[in-house]
Amino acid sequence: MSKYFRKPLLIAIVFNLITSNALACTGIVLHAKDGATIPARTMEFSFDVQSNILIIPAGTKINKLIMDDENQGGSYTAKYGFTGANALNKPIVVDGVNEKGLYFGAFYFNHLAEFEKLTEANRSEAISSEEFGNYILSQFQTVAEVKEALPQLTLVGTWIEEINSFAPFHYAVSDRSGESAVIEFTKEGLNIHDNTVNVVTNNPTYDWHLTNLNNYVGLTAENRGSQMVGRQQVSPFGEGTGLFGMPGDHSSPSRFVRATAFANSALPPKTADDAVFSAFHILNNFDIPKGSVRENIKDDLVTDYTVWTSAVDTQSSTYYYKTYITQQVEKVDLLEALKGLTEPKTIRMESGFSVKDRSQY
Repeated sequence: MSKYFRKPLLIAIVFNLITSNALACTGIVLHAKDGATIPARTMEFSFDVQSNILIIPAGTKINKLIMDDENQGGSYTAKYGFTGANALNKPIVVDGVNEKGLYFGAFYFNHLAEFEKLTEANRSEAISSEEFGNYILSQFQTVAEVKEALPQLTLVGTWIEEINSFAPFHYAVSDRSGESAVIEFTKEGLNIHDNTVNVVTNNPTYDWHLTNLNNYVGLTAENRGSQMVGRQQVSPFGEGTGLFGMPGDHSSPSRFVRATAFANSALPPKTADDAVFSAFHILNNFDIPKGSVRENIKDDLVTDYTVWTSAVDTQSSTYYYKTYITQQVEKVDLLEALKGLTEPKTIRMESGFSVKDRSQY
């Protein structure tokens, strides 16, 4: 077993994940004319989530319940290699892709996520909510396989000392065929939603967001022309009147509406590369600078910001990303990265902010 997947070192930081109403992640899925499917997302938190890029080869033995010091679980072997961003400097991929082109992303789902309780009876088979990405990416090739397996899985909310609670997530999956789904565990049980509008954000539930779209049936990308109101001719002030009335705040329902409008009105990209390029441009609309989403907690100013943004080419299993500091888009070609790799590897996510001086060109 690789030492990387043994019990991780304790980080002496307690994060304020559960009490905060922040964590405003936004996900989209684009479909290129050449058949490529490109899921992409932002990752927002009110602190640095200590993400780096993990590369895990097939054959790696992965321990379960690794963040619960008192209730270590069973283990399994990775069928497929995978890569993606971790969190809390732990061996848990919260956003990534495997060598078969299956994408997985975890999104915050506070107050609504509800998992089974961890017991002695289910401990050997239990998978914890924060490490679900490891299991999905290492065991399945397609969304259809994931859907079929989900009812038989035991997902638990194990106690995590670093956040003083369990990880309240819901999940997005996409594959090379173009299939996408949103997976939610609530008090009603397991719900699997086909991602019909190519978007996922946070609370409330996915079906609520779909219902809420009915309030915006008038939104269109087409500009509106002049019209007569009584005897008065009313004319637009300028461009963008088709999307007039689209919500612009950072709340989850507003971001869902806005992401649906942008993802589904974008000009169809020709290739996977074009779709990746378009995805980053679309998600620029959801980039949160430090200070624009804030609250005071015990006299401390807490501000949400976009820690990193990612896009995945499921066709080539390539993971693209940029960070709050590193604005240059970087990538990991998983199939290339796995060549000759026999144990897990970590790549530092941050490269630093840089500016190209063109003064003498």
